[in-house]
Amino acid sequence: MSVPSSEKMSPTELRASVGLSGVYGLRMFGLFIILPVFAFYAEELPGGDNYTLVGIALGAYGLTQAILQIPFGWLSDRIGRKPVIYLGLILFIIGSLIAAAATDIYWVILGRIVQGAGAISAAVMALAADLTREEHRTKAMAMIGMTIGTAFAVSLAIAPILNQWIGVPGIFAMTAVLAVLAMVVVHKIIPNPQISRFHSDTETSAASFSTVLQNTQLLRLNYGIFALHAVLMALWLVVPLTLRQAGMAADDHWQIYLPVLVLSVLLIVPAIIYAEKKAKLKPVFVAAIAMLLIGQVLLATTADSLWGTAVALLVFFTAFNLLEASLPSLISKIAPVGAKGTAMGIYSSTQFLGAFAGAAAGGFLFGEYGSSALYAFCGALLLAWLCLAATMKAPAAVRSKMYAVQTANLDQSDKLTRQLAAIPGVYEALVLMDEKVAYLKVDMKGFDEEKVIKLLEEENINGISQ
Repeated sequence: MSVPSSEKMSPTELRASVGLSGVYGLRMFGLFIILPVFAFYAEELPGGDNYTLVGIALGAYGLTQAILQIPFGWLSDRIGRKPVIYLGLILFIIGSLIAAAATDIYWVILGRIVQGAGAISAAVMALAADLTREEHRTKAMAMIGMTIGTAFAVSLAIAPILNQWIGVPGIFAMTAVLAVLAMVVVHKIIPNPQISRFHSDTETSAASFSTVLQNTQLLRLNYGIFALHAVLMALWLVVPLTLRQAGMAADDHWQIYLPVLVLSVLLIVPAIIYAEKKAKLKPVFVAAIAMLLIGQVLLATTADSLWGTAVALLVFFTAFNLLEASLPSLISKIAPVGAKGTAMGIYSSTQFLGAFAGAAAGGFLFGEYGSSALYAFCGALLLAWLCLAATMKAPAAVRSKMYAVQTANLDQSDKLTRQLAAIPGVYEALVLMDEKVAYLKVDMKGFDEEKVIKLLEEENINGISQ
């Protein structure tokens, strides 16, 4: 049986989703790609013998990204999505060229700071929401998210090869070229939205900040993404050096990274399916944190063995990829239905802040006290996270739904909110007149969608399910 047209993305929606995924993916690829090779490059730079500075150079993009991401999203509400994306990509190009021409570690730090200042993620998500209907928005966001994961994996695998061919300055120059290509994609491929408005499910609202920041369950998840990326960035200061010490030439490190990343992705698929289908997200989540801690301990204790380090990396990245996939789902399930975008914005900013803090602290500890201190720092972060996760409330087995509505006034919106909330299986409901959308959080098993459709028809409102 053919799928109804309402269940398919239109050509415009598909083009927008693929194009924006490519733009975001190219930018993140440019930020990630130096991770496996920068420790070697820093050894040749004036000032590169100061590991605190090396760590700051590695993670500096995260600081400006964390600071500017939400303001850039707000700016896109005022001057338009595409102008903000162009501005962000131009800043990224400038930062890449500064880093490519750097003659010492300080210029690399400046370049990475400017790279991070091109904080386009919020504007990209908002534009994706402008260009997709409610029933397809989750698909568009999933495509963007998958592109980020792919960019990370590809960058780790290809960086050692590119380093052999063009060196780190050449890699920085290449990322500038990729950003120019991204600007062409924005101009030529991505449509201009007919209507651009605020979307509670993808954008950050200042009015929702206090609600989100007072939610202790969300704070646990924010600490989690902070710790996850702090540990990741800190480890990139020592893992390449460990592989070299174990006897593998730097140019051959891709032979470890590529199979480890491919296997780790394959291994997490059954865990993700089990967690979602059986509503066992918390046990899987806690187990993944424990596995991440084990992987980190293995890295610390197998430094002299190439195979030992490879196995440790497989354990670590399997857990890492599972947590990267699980955390956004947990945020979506726990966040108040009208504040999902705000929760995700704070979560994303915390993630980038963790990248900066982990790289900077890791560089200081490694330079002053050696790799044991760095591993102890990472272990302490993960142990604290394990305790927080083990004591968190199990998230409700819910999923998000959206329906396009045409409410005439606030009273009608409030009435419809109450009626929707009373339908069996509806966990939470909110109708927003300005956005012309009803946001629902529904039970995965007991939701009666036919009653929602019937109610919307009775109210003479057109409903579209997601």
